[in-house]
Amino acid sequence: MRKWLYAVILLVPILEFYGFVYVGNHLGLGKTIFLTLATSIIGGLMMQFEGRKLMADAKMKANDGQVPGRMLLDGICVFGGGILLLIPGFLTDIVGFLMVFPLTRPLLRYPIRKWVEKKLKNGTITFFRR
Repeated sequence: MRKWLYAVILLVPILEFYGFVYVGNHLGLGKTIFLTLATSIIGGLMMQFEGRKLMADAKMKANDGQVPGRMLLDGICVFGGGILLLIPGFLTDIVGFLMVFPLTRPLLRYPIRKWVEKKLKNGTITFFRR
């Protein structure tokens, strides 16, 4: 796991730098900075809107006595996507929008569910009931 984390920490800034250079060469410096700021603002607003909607849906399910499992995974996607959208860069923005946007979120929900199930089975994540 740590090897992957080190690789991500090293590769993402390098890829983001090349993305800035590529977009800057095609659009110019001013438009590139504007695009970076605009995606951060739009992403933050989307995260806020989707997060509130998810919280309301999860609360409604919990009040009905149902476990909001899918809502929890959606919340993880929205939170993670929001963090990625606030980080300046085009690669992180693309992945962040995929995680926050409701139509593409199911593509990422399945791998996250499988990862959580694996961690629960091998005991890395524990679940306590009251």
